[in-house]
Amino acid sequence: MPEPISIAPNAAQVDSPSYRLAALDKDFLLGDSMRGVRFLLEYAKAEEALRRWQIRSTIVVFGSARIREDGPGRHAFWYEQARRFGRIASERGGALRVGGDARDNVIATGGGPGIMEAANRGAIEAGAPSIGFNITLPTEQQPNAYSTPDLTFRFHYFAMRKMHLAMRANALVVLPGGFGTLDELFEILTLQQTGKAPLIPTVLIDEDYWRSVIKFESLIEHGMVNPTDADLFCFADDAEEAWTKLAARGVGRCKEEGLSP
Repeated sequence: MPEPISIAPNAAQVDSPSYRLAALDKDFLLGDSMRGVRFLLEYAKAEEALRRWQIRSTIVVFGSARIREDGPGRHAFWYEQARRFGRIASERGGALRVGGDARDNVIATGGGPGIMEAANRGAIEAGAPSIGFNITLPTEQQPNAYSTPDLTFRFHYFAMRKMHLAMRANALVVLPGGFGTLDELFEILTLQQTGKAPLIPTVLIDEDYWRSVIKFESLIEHGMVNPTDADLFCFADDAEEAWTKLAARGVGRCKEEGLSP
């Protein structure tokens, strides 16, 4: 006869979810009451990695995830300009500094394909680190193969991802894109317009595209924005011109001239 299985008298207590260590209780951590803690975790995880890499400032590059290197029409041109800009900014902006120096103007993207991939690719071709701030989405979002692995992050909350994109930004370069790109562009412009973020140079590459999808003058004509709000951004035809305009605004001179990033 097999021995009867003995059940510890406190088995129900030990097996109860309330007895789990809080840090190991997935159901608890993913519950509504812990949303603020999850925000904090998403902030802290990326923050610690960026500090380990001594990344003091970034240049954020936005653009469509749907653009491909061999895409139709202007797609191939836009991809190449994002790639060229990633390399130019990394070589000239301070991302290559090593030793005790902080890194400035490190390329930061949303981490996915298309324009994001191209900018990260240009940075790695320059031998520089670059950042990918990925977001969990149903489609299109997988980390590209060019962001630095240690600096490839994944967020659940758009708000925290946007905060990390904005908080170290020394400049913003935006290539053609759709709803997501427009959301990110206007988020940064609104933060500057309302004084919630410092003024940083913002360059839109391919003026014909941008003027065809956004009637900036109409916003001014109808009194929706002030005429001076148009000074928050400028246009460039290509990657080299974009860098020239950023350099004219002091981007790339943080260490040499003691400028705050």
